[in-house]
Amino acid sequence: MKTPLTMTDGQRAYETKRAAKAGMSLDKWLQSKRREQEAEEKARLKATEPPKPAKKPGFFGRLLERAQKPLGK
Repeated sequence: MKTPLTMTDGQRAYETKRAAKAGMSLDKWLQSKRREQEAEEKARLKATEPPKPAKKPGFFGRLLERAQKPLGK
């Protein structure tokens, strides 16, 4: 995200119009936009993380597994 200091005049005017339409000041609008982008980035990174390995069954889980198995030789 570009900061207000590095925006061109056209970009600044466009963002000012969007901020006015949302009922915010330009600074608040840019901050909210930056927060949204950071949240999307975090969500994207979290989605690409490998899933955690399956947890071993506890004591009662193992007992239930054994109870479900047929009695055999």
